[in-house]
Amino acid sequence: IFLENSPVTFESNSAGSPTVPPSRRSLNTFFGVFVPTVLSMFSIVLFLRTGFVVGHAGLLQALLMLCVAYFIISLTILSVCAIATNGAIQGGGVYFMISRSLGPEFGGSIGIMFYLAKVCACGVYVLGLVEAILSIFGRDPGHEGMRVLPQGYWYTVLYASAALLLCLLVCLVGAHIYSRAAFIILLVVTVSLISIIISPLVLGPRSFIISHQDGANSTSVYNASYTSFNATTLRANLGPGYALDYSTNIVMSFSMVFAVMFTSCTGIMAGSNMSGELKNPSVSIPKGTIIAVLYTFFVYVLIFLLVSSTCDRVLLIQDYGFFQRINVWPPFVIIGVYCASLSAAMSCLIGASRILHALALDQLFGLPLAPAAITSSSGNPWVSVLYTWALVQCVVFAGQLNSIASLVTVFYLLSYAAVDLACLSLEWASAPNFRPTFQYFSWHTCLLGMMSCMVMMFVINTVYSSASIALLLLLLLFLHYRAPTSTWGYISQALIFHQVRKYLLMLDMRKDHVKFWRPQILLMVANPRSSSHLITFVNQLKKGGLFVLGHVQLGNLEYLTSDPVQFHYNFWLSLVDRLEVKAFVDLTLSPSVRQGTQHLLRIAGLGGMKPNTLIMGFYDDCVPEDYFQQHPAFSVSSWTHRGAGGDSFGVDPYSFQAHFPAVRGVESPHLLSPEEYVAIISDALKMGKNVCLGRYFFQMEGEWMRPRRDGARKMVDIWPLNLLQPETSGQLDVCILFLLQMACVLNMSSGWRQARLRIFLCLEAITGDQGWLTKEEALRELLGKLRIRATIKAVPWDEVLQLREERDLPTQAGEGDAQSGDRTTAASGHSPSMDFVSGVNRLLKEHSAKAAVRFLYLPHPPADSSQSQQYLAKLEALTDALGPTLLIHGVTRVTCTDL
Repeated sequence: IFLENSPVTFESNSAGSPTVPPSRRSLNTFFGVFVPTVLSMFSIVLFLRTGFVVGHAGLLQALLMLCVAYFIISLTILSVCAIATNGAIQGGGVYFMISRSLGPEFGGSIGIMFYLAKVCACGVYVLGLVEAILSIFGRDPGHEGMRVLPQGYWYTVLYASAALLLCLLVCLVGAHIYSRAAFIILLVVTVSLISIIISPLVLGPRSFIISHQDGANSTSVYNASYTSFNATTLRANLGPGYALDYSTNIVMSFSMVFAVMFTSCTGIMAGSNMSGELKNPSVSIPKGTIIAVLYTFFVYVLIFLLVSSTCDRVLLIQDYGFFQRINVWPPFVIIGVYCASLSAAMSCLIGASRILHALALDQLFGLPLAPAAITSSSGNPWVSVLYTWALVQCVVFAGQLNSIASLVTVFYLLSYAAVDLACLSLEWASAPNFRPTFQYFSWHTCLLGMMSCMVMMFVINTVYSSASIALLLLLLLFLHYRAPTSTWGYISQALIFHQVRKYLLMLDMRKDHVKFWRPQILLMVANPRSSSHLITFVNQLKKGGLFVLGHVQLGNLEYLTSDPVQFHYNFWLSLVDRLEVKAFVDLTLSPSVRQGTQHLLRIAGLGGMKPNTLIMGFYDDCVPEDYFQQHPAFSVSSWTHRGAGGDSFGVDPYSFQAHFPAVRGVESPHLLSPEEYVAIISDALKMGKNVCLGRYFFQMEGEWMRPRRDGARKMVDIWPLNLLQPETSGQLDVCILFLLQMACVLNMSSGWRQARLRIFLCLEAITGDQGWLTKEEALRELLGKLRIRATIKAVPWDEVLQLREERDLPTQAGEGDAQSGDRTTAASGHSPSMDFVSGVNRLLKEHSAKAAVRFLYLPHPPADSSQSQQYLAKLEALTDALGPTLLIHGVTRVTCTDL
């Protein structure tokens, strides 16, 4: 099954995937899944901890523990089966399923946690094997047999290391040898189980004396008995009897016993971990795992009933190896224990090595795991086997089985919870391509399984659970910032899409209110090489609103074989990543920039999130600078830490630099005419969009991020007056209020929060001091109502006004709002002289020379296209050599004084 562009895509040839050639897939359901799963779930718990569980917890609580444990793993198995039957699975088992479902961050972190769980479990099984060996051959007066092996902590470590070395040698040979050996071991274990079941039918009651050495000079002696089938014994063993554990000298509790018992349930993924060697993993994993779990559950229930009916509590608690005492032929049990423990240890060692190999192939952790990707000619990842063996050797130094059982259980529960979460996420995302052939699951089972795992983690050990979750979060953060971008598909994207669609439908533009207005900006970008400063500035100006980068590619689809725009999206999205701005990208193909801008103004955004403000760069003859050559974010070295020089979306630093054309040279013509540029402004205003023009923002490199050298705060200057039409100075229109609002929005952003707003009030001497005070007080009152903190600067501009000639004045200064006055002036052809505009420019330079940015009133464009060049010439003269300046014309009401 090959699913493309689905939330869980299991590709056989995807980059970095642990792909296994079909020739190396040799295992069927029985040998590849059933056998390793059964052996992992029997292991040492069946032979060496059955009495421990039933003796301390009693039959009823032991059955409760068993049912709870199998209920949890059954829910997880349903999730595993669902994921396994939704696509082709490669090597790595559970890690592969989670990483391809939840993405590299979550998959990699859970993969490491599951790997550590396997490593610790391998240590548990090796220590259990040593414990079984010492119970027969150890120099302890409490044990019978050939007491030739010395005991002690370091001897235990030595014996465990020798057993682990044997497992290493088998695993280095390969999985096919292990699977055949595992089948033989299963036969031996089955014979041992049969001997345990028939022994009570053959043997009569008998008594035993059990002794434990408490210290150097003290020994505890216990009288225990085997009663065969006895109702009194059964009644005595029904209830709990938690006592001191002779191996750890700790009084047991429900959680401690459950942790040890749950170790038997941690083998459900043994078959899944062999996914790389299975002929048909999508069929074998569900079938083999379910049959193995049902079989082991039946055996455990039978053994629990058997021992609680035949053995007294002292025998169960004080002798882990009591099965040898009550067997028709004790070597049956001894051989079964050795084989089960050795097989479980090999299963964990080989399973963990496959997980590590898959992690290395995906390159999530870089160089430290790179050697683990090496395989032999037969495909055996021998280096990852050596890595795993070394870590298990460290676990062996714990020395006691029970001391690390809780840690193993917590790691496994966390991994199972992640599998349930993966399936739950896929189900909740409602992606059409998630349609597993295994149908016996729902989001209810996934959620219940995940919650059950998390609850049991903290029931077993709060400290280990908290530490494991903390480790998981650290791994998540590390992979989020360091892992290369994958092509597996991210479930987070599917979930986000599902939720965003739902909330966008709830976002009703008919319910918009001015109190909650925010700028939603469409920034038209011709070439990001020369516009990156403006892009970064507008990112500060959006105040949590929509920010769209728009670009028009000239062309006509009618004469093209395919849409050329689609190819460009990855490069523009990489630009957004490099600049670290929160923006969308919208590209269009159009015969003209004007028509393309109209398209974007109409269709950009979705639902209630549509642009209300158009921002463009200024139209002048300045030779732009190449921002890509200046900023380190676009250097080759800045790409390498995210992977092999690229971002896994087909964009590397060289193709990125080559994609965007060079900046316009001195002799190069503009891509659009002055008439078309002014027409775009006019079109936007007709469509009810606010318009802003940015000039000189290439001079703002880091300006808003650095403090002033003289210690003064940065200043944002606002000139709330149509400087080219002074006769409107007494009118407060929507445009002026919009200008004030945009300056206030900038002041609220993080990079400009410490900046000081200055509002310049242009006054004439003819009004007198009283007139000045009246106008200043009126402006101050307005700022108070709008909750804008700003300093008011009164500026006399009589000298500038004297430069206006009679022909500059309109024939009849109409009253009404400034927008209608603008249109009347533009339509009638009256415009200020260049001397007057130059005078205004000198006034701006005199008072706003030290400002970080200036907000000026943008006059309405002329209705006659023949005046477009003159209009632009006046704007160019007005802002000449000012520094970063934003010319603003607002048409929407954006301020509110009501609560």
